[in-house]
Amino acid sequence: MAAEIWWRLGCFVGVLALMLLWERAQPKRQALLPARKRWPANLGIVVINTGALRLLIPAGAIGAAVWAQSNSFGVLQQVTWPLWLTAIIGFLLLDCAIYWQHRLFHRIPLLWRIHRMHHADTDFDTTTGLRFHPIEIVLSMLIKIGVVALFGIAPTTVLIFEIVLNATSLFNHGNVALPRRLEKPIRALIVTQEMHRIHHSQLHPETDSNFSFNLSLWDRLFGSYTAEPRKGSDGIDIGLQEYPASANSTKLSYLLAIPFRQPQRQHDARSDSQDKDA
Repeated sequence: MAAEIWWRLGCFVGVLALMLLWERAQPKRQALLPARKRWPANLGIVVINTGALRLLIPAGAIGAAVWAQSNSFGVLQQVTWPLWLTAIIGFLLLDCAIYWQHRLFHRIPLLWRIHRMHHADTDFDTTTGLRFHPIEIVLSMLIKIGVVALFGIAPTTVLIFEIVLNATSLFNHGNVALPRRLEKPIRALIVTQEMHRIHHSQLHPETDSNFSFNLSLWDRLFGSYTAEPRKGSDGIDIGLQEYPASANSTKLSYLLAIPFRQPQRQHDARSDSQDKDA
């Protein structure tokens, strides 16, 4: 357990530092609000989420993997395939599960109320990749635990997946841009900033696309891929119209209350349309 914590912390701090330095050296977009106002709340969420998981689900998905392995529980525990093959399958299963979890958080009105805290950020940078409501973080962990137990995914695979998922979330939310000649080849494998920035557009058809967090293939496979934004890469309006930039929008208490309040400007049009579909 101690080794796991140090691996997670080391990778997190390392990737975060690299991304922040990259953003400072070559920012893609001019921020609406300065970092000194946004970052305390966005980073404060990390502290709260870490504490909530350690308090409520201390063993986490790795604990579920250890239990499944010890009790030979789950689909992959019943086969005699090579370790490398079951590791790849387990990684893909977890990544696909996160894709569908993300998609459901956009589709189901109650879950969208929780997830919209992430989308209400009026700027798009590395700290946005950390800005998830504690309720969402706990629900996401419970989903991962279910997938890990059902398929009997190995503890090492789960640890690698969680480190990679955290790193790619920091990477693909970065306020940076890959060189043009590299962006498309890299996007063919993993989610890039250009791809994920579309998902943070204020235009609902674009917000409801590009749900992948790590491997980009799921959007193409399940028909939710948007290759280019309607207004062009530099013209995307980030965030939600219902949550404009303001002094309140940078307060931690304000962020935590988003699922329980009506939007400032108007009733959330997304919830209205989803309620009608339900």
